[in-house]
Amino acid sequence: MIVLALDTAGVDCAAALYDSGRDAVLGEASDLIGKGHAEHLMGIIDRVLKQADMKLAMAERVAVTIGPGSFTGIRVGVAAARGFGLALNIPTVGITTLETMAAAQREKTPSRPVLAAMDAKRGEIYLQSFSADGLALDEPRAVTVEEAQAFAANFDGEITGSATPLLKPNATGEHANKFPISIVARLGAAADPGSGKPKPLYLRGPDAKPQAGFAIARV
Repeated sequence: MIVLALDTAGVDCAAALYDSGRDAVLGEASDLIGKGHAEHLMGIIDRVLKQADMKLAMAERVAVTIGPGSFTGIRVGVAAARGFGLALNIPTVGITTLETMAAAQREKTPSRPVLAAMDAKRGEIYLQSFSADGLALDEPRAVTVEEAQAFAANFDGEITGSATPLLKPNATGEHANKFPISIVARLGAAADPGSGKPKPLYLRGPDAKPQAGFAIARV
């Protein structure tokens, strides 16, 4: 099965083509852009198609990161994935950024449970734990730093993500949130397409909200 994987949930804009039958990444591209995913994504996909020497119509499934992450970026990726799925009449699946981070960590430390923890700012952490074989042990959630620290203190496993220094005071090295597109593709190949179309996973509301009292009357 050929999987087209997309990631616009963070500061990267990435895509990959993956052949699950051969467990081979046929092409991948990722640019660190911060913002502007909508303008950048199609160019990234074109680069991947050229690398793989394939046409978009050859994709048999689309996988996309659904968050938590950038509010606008997630919407861009999910809309693109669902559009491709509709146009090509193929299944689309959503992959969370937390499960992607955990899977990436398990490649470094096999046979160890993983706690994926993203610094959500404003005193909150996005958190989810996974068993050594990748099964989710709880639901993704937004908790206070204090609640996350209490949970981490009793967690026997690895911690990954930007919130690591908040949960593990002796942590060293870089702890940026990374969602490797090759891992998104592999998780997408294994996901159940019967679970429904991908939709954004927002663990809290958007930072930008309309000002009260300034609504425009409908005519």
